[in-house]
Amino acid sequence: MKKTLVVGATTDPSRYAYLAAKMLSERRVDFVPIGIKRGEVFGEEIVDLRTKPALQDIHTITLYIGPAHQEEWIDYLVSLNPQRIIFNPGTENPEFFAKAAEAGIEALPACTLVMLSTGQF
Repeated sequence: MKKTLVVGATTDPSRYAYLAAKMLSERRVDFVPIGIKRGEVFGEEIVDLRTKPALQDIHTITLYIGPAHQEEWIDYLVSLNPQRIIFNPGTENPEFFAKAAEAGIEALPACTLVMLSTGQF
Protein backbone atom coordinates (compact mmCIF):
# COMPACT_ATOMS: atom_id res chain seq x y z
CA MET A 1 0.00 0.00 0.00
CA LYS A 2 1.00 3.61 -0.55
CA LYS A 3 1.06 5.05 2.98
CA THR A 4 0.18 8.68 2.43
CA LEU A 5 0.91 11.77 4.49
CA VAL A 6 -1.88 14.35 4.13
CA VAL A 7 -0.18 17.68 4.88
CA GLY A 8 -2.60 20.39 5.95
CA ALA A 9 -5.13 17.96 7.40
CA THR A 10 -8.31 19.43 8.84
CA THR A 11 -11.66 18.42 10.27
CA ASP A 12 -13.41 20.98 8.03
CA PRO A 13 -15.46 19.00 5.47
CA SER A 14 -15.38 21.92 3.01
CA ARG A 15 -11.58 21.62 2.58
CA TYR A 16 -9.84 19.50 -0.05
CA ALA A 17 -7.49 17.98 2.54
CA TYR A 18 -10.54 16.59 4.32
CA LEU A 19 -11.93 15.19 1.06
CA ALA A 20 -8.58 13.56 0.30
CA ALA A 21 -8.53 11.90 3.74
CA LYS A 22 -12.07 10.71 3.12
CA MET A 23 -11.22 9.20 -0.26
CA LEU A 24 -8.06 7.56 1.09
CA SER A 25 -10.07 6.08 3.95
CA GLU A 26 -12.80 4.83 1.61
CA ARG A 27 -10.18 3.16 -0.60
CA ARG A 28 -8.46 1.67 2.44
CA VAL A 29 -5.20 3.48 1.74
CA ASP A 30 -3.16 3.88 4.94
CA PHE A 31 -2.82 7.61 5.64
CA VAL A 32 -1.45 9.92 8.29
CA PRO A 33 -3.14 13.32 8.62
CA ILE A 34 -0.72 16.02 9.69
CA GLY A 35 -1.22 19.73 10.21
CA ILE A 36 -1.49 22.51 12.73
CA LYS A 37 -5.18 21.88 13.47
CA ARG A 38 -6.29 19.45 16.15
CA GLY A 39 -8.86 16.74 15.73
CA GLU A 40 -9.55 13.44 14.09
CA VAL A 41 -10.39 12.54 10.51
CA PHE A 42 -11.81 9.16 9.59
CA GLY A 43 -10.45 7.45 12.67
CA GLU A 44 -6.99 9.02 12.49
CA GLU A 45 -5.78 11.69 14.93
CA ILE A 46 -4.25 14.72 13.21
CA VAL A 47 -0.53 14.72 14.02
CA ASP A 48 0.96 18.09 15.00
CA LEU A 49 3.17 19.20 12.12
CA ARG A 50 4.98 21.66 14.38
CA THR A 51 6.62 18.75 16.22
CA LYS A 52 8.13 17.41 12.97
CA PRO A 53 7.52 13.84 14.10
CA ALA A 54 9.65 10.93 12.96
CA LEU A 55 7.41 9.01 10.56
CA GLN A 56 8.34 5.79 8.83
CA ASP A 57 7.42 4.19 5.50
CA ILE A 58 5.74 7.22 3.93
CA HIS A 59 5.29 6.47 0.23
CA THR A 60 3.39 9.59 -0.82
CA ILE A 61 3.08 13.10 0.54
CA THR A 62 0.05 15.04 -0.65
CA LEU A 63 0.24 18.77 0.00
CA TYR A 64 -2.65 20.99 0.98
CA ILE A 65 -0.69 24.01 2.21
CA GLY A 66 0.25 26.83 -0.13
CA PRO A 67 3.79 27.96 -0.93
CA ALA A 68 3.59 30.87 1.52
CA HIS A 69 3.25 28.36 4.38
CA GLN A 70 5.63 25.64 3.15
CA GLU A 71 9.08 27.11 3.81
CA GLU A 72 9.55 25.85 7.37
CA TRP A 73 8.37 22.33 6.47
CA ILE A 74 10.23 21.65 3.20
CA ASP A 75 13.38 20.11 4.68
CA TYR A 76 11.35 18.07 7.16
CA LEU A 77 9.05 16.66 4.48
CA VAL A 78 11.96 15.85 2.17
CA SER A 79 13.72 14.10 5.09
CA LEU A 80 10.81 11.62 5.28
CA ASN A 81 12.15 10.26 1.98
CA PRO A 82 8.84 9.54 0.24
CA GLN A 83 8.67 8.11 -3.27
CA ARG A 84 6.63 11.10 -4.44
CA ILE A 85 5.16 14.43 -3.41
CA ILE A 86 1.85 15.44 -4.95
CA PHE A 87 1.56 19.20 -5.31
CA ASN A 88 -2.19 19.72 -5.43
CA PRO A 89 -3.51 22.81 -7.28
CA GLY A 90 -2.37 25.96 -5.49
CA THR A 91 0.55 24.26 -3.70
CA GLU A 92 3.07 24.29 -6.56
CA ASN A 93 6.47 25.60 -5.44
CA PRO A 94 9.59 25.59 -7.69
CA GLU A 95 11.96 25.64 -4.68
CA PHE A 96 10.21 22.63 -3.13
CA PHE A 97 10.16 20.86 -6.53
CA ALA A 98 13.94 21.36 -6.82
CA LYS A 99 14.69 20.08 -3.31
CA ALA A 100 12.52 17.02 -3.90
CA ALA A 101 14.26 16.31 -7.23
CA GLU A 102 17.71 16.70 -5.62
CA ALA A 103 16.65 14.06 -3.08
CA GLY A 104 15.43 11.68 -5.79
CA ILE A 105 11.76 12.24 -4.95
CA GLU A 106 9.19 12.51 -7.74
CA ALA A 107 7.53 15.96 -7.62
CA LEU A 108 4.13 15.65 -9.22
CA PRO A 109 1.91 18.66 -9.96
CA ALA A 110 -1.43 16.85 -9.82
CA CYS A 111 -4.66 16.46 -7.90
CA THR A 112 -4.91 13.64 -5.39
CA LEU A 113 -8.71 13.60 -5.66
CA VAL A 114 -8.56 13.13 -9.44
CA MET A 115 -5.80 10.54 -9.16
CA LEU A 116 -7.83 8.53 -6.66
CA SER A 117 -11.02 8.86 -8.71
CA THR A 118 -9.37 7.68 -11.92
CA GLY A 119 -7.21 4.89 -10.52
CA GLN A 120 -3.94 6.77 -11.12
CA PHE A 121 -2.96 6.97 -7.48
